Amino acid sequence: MSLASHLEELQRKHSDIEREIDDALLHPSVDDLEIVCLKRRKLAIKDEMEKLKARPSTH
Repeated sequence: MSLASHLEELQRKHSDIEREIDDALLHPSVDDLEIVCLKRRKLAIKDEMEKLKARPSTH
């Protein structure tokens, strides 16, 4: 998988989780712990994207 396609996939996952968080916040029945877990997953994906962007290009 190329770096660009990997970053695109991570961005898609990041956006999907963001939508899940937004949906969860609209429903008071959703457990706060679930929202925290979603936010942690979103942050981990963001961190991974930043690490990939910071890597020196091998081209």
